[in-house]
Amino acid sequence: MDNKKFILSLKKGNEASFKEAYLNYYDKLINIAKRFNFTVLTPQDFVQETFLRLYNKRELLNEDVLFDKQLFTICKNIIINHLNRENKIIQLDPFQFEMEQEDVETGIYEERKEKLYNFINLLPEQQQKIFTLHKLENLSYKEIAAITDLSEKTIANHIYLASKFIRKKIEEH
Repeated sequence: MDNKKFILSLKKGNEASFKEAYLNYYDKLINIAKRFNFTVLTPQDFVQETFLRLYNKRELLNEDVLFDKQLFTICKNIIINHLNRENKIIQLDPFQFEMEQEDVETGIYEERKEKLYNFINLLPEQQQKIFTLHKLENLSYKEIAAITDLSEKTIANHIYLASKFIRKKIEEH
């Protein structure tokens, strides 16, 4: 399928085209996301967000531009926006006393960690549990499914909702 037809198919909401895009580009997007250093979210979170944005904004696709360029741009923009929000959290008061560099880094880390835990504690109990298992204890969806008797799809949804909530809280602060 040529680029123009493929994009027009996506714009119409063709499920087979979305599946094809997902299968063909998932690993490539993961590799892009892995180049960045995140404190809260995983590369998988950004890829999931990329495909959600692709679906929700599909009418904005330009059939005269290569699809992969548009998709990679969406992913990179999501990552950059997240990194900018994350950096806002840790900006220090410029009038704060001079500290040893190590103390500053430790202080920033502790402050970030405390804010993150406060946001996690605001989540519904099930989301809190699943988010903690995945993000803080680094368990896979499959491992969490075995522990909780939930499907991997349900777990992915809980993690998406929890991540979205935490991102929103980060933006507000």
